Amino acid sequence: MGKIEWAMWANEQALASGLILLTGGIVGVAGQFRDWQFAAYAVAAGVFVCLLEYPRGKRNKGTSVERTGQYCFTVCVKSFGPLTRNYYVRAFIHAGICVPGGFMLATILGCVCLGIASLIYLAAAIRGEHWEPILPRKDSARKPVADSINRPPQNPPPRPPAEMRRKRAEDLEGAAYVNPIPVTANE
Repeated sequence: MGKIEWAMWANEQALASGLILLTGGIVGVAGQFRDWQFAAYAVAAGVFVCLLEYPRGKRNKGTSVERTGQYCFTVCVKSFGPLTRNYYVRAFIHAGICVPGGFMLATILGCVCLGIASLIYLAAAIRGEHWEPILPRKDSARKPVADSINRPPQNPPPRPPAEMRRKRAEDLEGAAYVNPIPVTANE
């Protein structure tokens, strides 16, 4: 069985928790809840977490699928070097960010989710994982396109199997089908 890449799970969890924290902060500020300053902090923290977590990291094995528009954020996150590449640092940043969110009901769900993401990042760091950016490939060698892709089918589906398809009209004897079921005029 394959090795689990914990950082991929942590990235998805942290991005979702950043959005939840941002939403809870907006609700807290808009509703002018008691201690709404924590909600204002949650808005800023949610935006920071989303910007930090939007770019996916490269997987150790297999294919790495980047998010839409990820490249701009990848350049920003990559510029901070070991502060964003090391998962121990990310785990402690997320753990520190989530604490003030626990003082308000509107932001507590985002706080708990971010705390779970922090624990998953800590597990990824203990297993030796680190963040590598997904950069665009510079190879321009394209695979040749198959002939069937260049020439789409002429008849609509459902298509009969190749041996049952109608022959060309030049050979009238060969183009005729042989009906395996006898047809009588009485029926």
